[in-house]
Amino acid sequence: MSTINWALDPTHSEVSFKVRHMMMTNVTGTFGQFNVTASTEGEDFATAQISFSADIASINTGNEQRDGHLKSADFFDAENHPHLVFSGKGMTKKDEENYELTGDLTIRGVSHPVSFAVEFGGVQKDPWGNQKAGFSISGKINRKDFGLNWNAALETGGVLVSEEVKLSAEIQLVKGA
Repeated sequence: MSTINWALDPTHSEVSFKVRHMMMTNVTGTFGQFNVTASTEGEDFATAQISFSADIASINTGNEQRDGHLKSADFFDAENHPHLVFSGKGMTKKDEENYELTGDLTIRGVSHPVSFAVEFGGVQKDPWGNQKAGFSISGKINRKDFGLNWNAALETGGVLVSEEVKLSAEIQLVKGA
């Protein structure tokens, strides 16, 4: 079986995160610049070798001051660590639509193994003849595992920013020639 290389369709993909703020609501952010590549044996995504990177400078929470703080040394330290990187170790097929993606996530130069739930939307041909594969990805990480330790105590108890970060992505890949 031949190896197929898949590239990101950036106009139909998005990567976002949610973090609990003040113990009562979530703040959502996105990465505007990111890349995903995959290679598979045939169209079997259980064989996928996947890599992902996001440009920290492209973080957007809808608030310029907060975005600047997230890029600072208090959080991502974008000046010294400009990218968040995921190196896939494997995709385990659970059933026809569901996989578990495992690999190493590196933030601020610190790597940890992580796993994500993946819903496979299938492979279809778009109106221009391109073969595309679609995925919905979700998971959680503890930001402190990666050295994102900044926080502030609240007067009423609790903290300003939760340790848990919910990650989600909608990804379309285009089959290479």
